Amino acid sequence: MKTIGMIGGLSWESTSLYSTYLNEFAQKACSHCAPLVIQGMDFTEVTHWLERGDDESLTTALIETAQQVEEMGADCLLLCSNTVHIFANEVAEAISIPLLHISDASAEAIRMQSINKIGVLGTKHTLKKDFYLEKLESHGLQALCPSSEECTWMHNIIMNELSQGILSPKTKADFQNIIQNLIVQGAEGILLACTEIPLLITQEDVSVPLFDTAYLHAQQAISFALQKEAVT
Repeated sequence: MKTIGMIGGLSWESTSLYSTYLNEFAQKACSHCAPLVIQGMDFTEVTHWLERGDDESLTTALIETAQQVEEMGADCLLLCSNTVHIFANEVAEAISIPLLHISDASAEAIRMQSINKIGVLGTKHTLKKDFYLEKLESHGLQALCPSSEECTWMHNIIMNELSQGILSPKTKADFQNIIQNLIVQGAEGILLACTEIPLLITQEDVSVPLFDTAYLHAQQAISFALQKEAVT
């Protein structure tokens, strides 16, 4: 089984969720623990770079961390955050192991359910930058996003509550209202394009199919890790 490399700490709560998913999938597939290399980054520092628009510092830090993960023996790389996939291309070019893109894993799962219109929840960086929505559209999906006001609220909640492990019943209800608004607009499913939201919102809370990007990303990684080397 190949070794899965992870850049975590973005936040640590979602990194823990990734580790759980990866080991559950590995145990089910082959009765073994998942071989992991995890290199954490400082969520607070990464957030400051994002908020200041300091793309150069964040890109440099991500590349250096990715190279460390590769040097530690990883056979592939996961960026355990939707938002930092803004810089996925730059990171992928700086390493020789494959970077498994989170939106590819999500889009494949959505298309398998014959869904065309998908509601997307995430940080303001994920929803306002073209990198993520264009990836979904390249798979033939129409992405529906919350209103500007809802996006601002959601971003603040992700940064100040969910990433700090604060899970409030009121916040859950507010998320459900946003999801319902997207369903009214025609969303046939909801993509949780933030690895912290699944800490609060589960399929039981939503009337349409729910897609957890961390879960799907981990599933993609285990599929890669179980692939046998081609015989030459």
